[in-house]
Amino acid sequence: MSVTSVRLNADIEAPLESLATKLQRSKNFLINQAIRDLIAREAMEDHRWQETLNALESVKTGDIIEADSVHQWLNSWGKPNELPAPEK
Repeated sequence: MSVTSVRLNADIEAPLESLATKLQRSKNFLINQAIRDLIAREAMEDHRWQETLNALESVKTGDIIEADSVHQWLNSWGKPNELPAPEK
């Protein structure tokens, strides 16, 4: 494990200390968890952005499913005559 120094602003240090005491965890644990969460959130944002770009490209090329087909399919869910998912 590597060591990285972090300068915490005063407005972060006191609440962090209180939280660490309350949760009976070290400040190091909380900081690592916060960074882990940030990295995961940013990775998800990158993934969503790529999916958005892919979807826009599909629309440009006409590779879509008509909304009426999707609505009919969704409206059939849970009914005896449930429709299969629409295809392109």
